[in-house]
Amino acid sequence: PGWLLSPAGRPYLDSIVHKNQRRVFGLLERPALPPALAVPTVTYKLFLAGRSGVGKTALVAWLGGTPAPPAHHETLGIEATTLFWPAKPRGSGRPVLFQLHLWD
Repeated sequence: PGWLLSPAGRPYLDSIVHKNQRRVFGLLERPALPPALAVPTVTYKLFLAGRSGVGKTALVAWLGGTPAPPAHHETLGIEATTLFWPAKPRGSGRPVLFQLHLWD
């Protein structure tokens, strides 16, 4: 869990954080990493469905490191958010960059 804050994980964290907030990436964008830190990207598409007002949009905001909307408003249609999450799996000696496409 503390790998991102370690000296080995810090460059990966710095590539997705700007001014103490997680950067927002478009569908075709990705973090710029130096060639020495290039890692494989694993892509997941997550579709969040449920009743109105249960916290789907707040969950996506929390995962993205942005504040949740203070007042409830219904999301019209589908809102797509792309997040990058660097991680180092326990059984692996190499980091991986997870690309999460969240559909709310």
